[in-house]
Amino acid sequence: MAVYTEVGDEALAGFLKGYDLGAPLSLKGIAEGVENSNYLLHAERGEFLLTLYEKRVDEADLPFFLGLMEHLAKRGVNCPQPVRGRGGAAIGRLAGRAAAIVTFLEGLSVRRPTVAHCGEVGEALARMHEAGADFQLKRRNALSIQGWPALFEAARGRANEVALGLASETERHLRELQAIWPENLPAGVIHADLFPDNVFFLGDKLSGLIDFYFACNDFLAYDLAICLNSWAFDEAAEFDLAKGRAMIDGYQSVRPLTAAEVKALPILARGAALRFMLTRLVDWLNVPAGALVKPKDPREYLEKLHFHAKVETARDYGWRA
Repeated sequence: MAVYTEVGDEALAGFLKGYDLGAPLSLKGIAEGVENSNYLLHAERGEFLLTLYEKRVDEADLPFFLGLMEHLAKRGVNCPQPVRGRGGAAIGRLAGRAAAIVTFLEGLSVRRPTVAHCGEVGEALARMHEAGADFQLKRRNALSIQGWPALFEAARGRANEVALGLASETERHLRELQAIWPENLPAGVIHADLFPDNVFFLGDKLSGLIDFYFACNDFLAYDLAICLNSWAFDEAAEFDLAKGRAMIDGYQSVRPLTAAEVKALPILARGAALRFMLTRLVDWLNVPAGALVKPKDPREYLEKLHFHAKVETARDYGWRA
């Protein structure tokens, strides 16, 4: 989340006339993340999240994202729900952007995940995969391996400003992954961005999943690989085997991995690290002037790439037969 587009008082009041939320009482920008402009909206009828869609979000994808949240909630996944306007539409326009209001979830994201947190996330991820199995809309993952060359080209010329030799190293990882990327693994709807700031807890109990704006159709085990990258490393980019084991065990308690998924997990984890290193690299080099945004350091995922390149089997992530 971030703020790129400012919303004026008059524009907000006019926008809310299309909803049954009452008058706006306050609007506070949320600085975390890098994709959309997000605000915490306090209206007469409660607190909500207001999102203006920017950058990589294609307006044509919004029915997929918002429809998925409604679909998952009906199947027991606690996630934000789109607030529909008086005419029944979930998508409007505000400050020249497509915009939507969603319900506010109680809970806090964790800064330092524990082993118990990782187990809960693994289980919740598998339940989300099961719940999304019959969702009818489809969305291609534009940030899977087919999209990484374009990201690399957008940053290649200045990559070495971030880390010495980064351009040549990234090219090598990309070339190697293109040669070994798996095919025909179990696929379905994935979250694709289930980082700690997108999971809420009440105490030690997971209370909800948020920010589905990267959700798409891809390999289910790739979603688990993304979570291993974002939850099971410590602040020094050292992999925590106990956290990885808890996450994999939690996932398998709901949906056991196939033999092919287990074999592919090191490749998928390496690919997930490359994907986030590349998007962070592009964002790091292209922060809009004046934006309320905190770009994330791509070097964190470069260190994770170094780890994954040495991994031989899924046992190195905590998997056990």
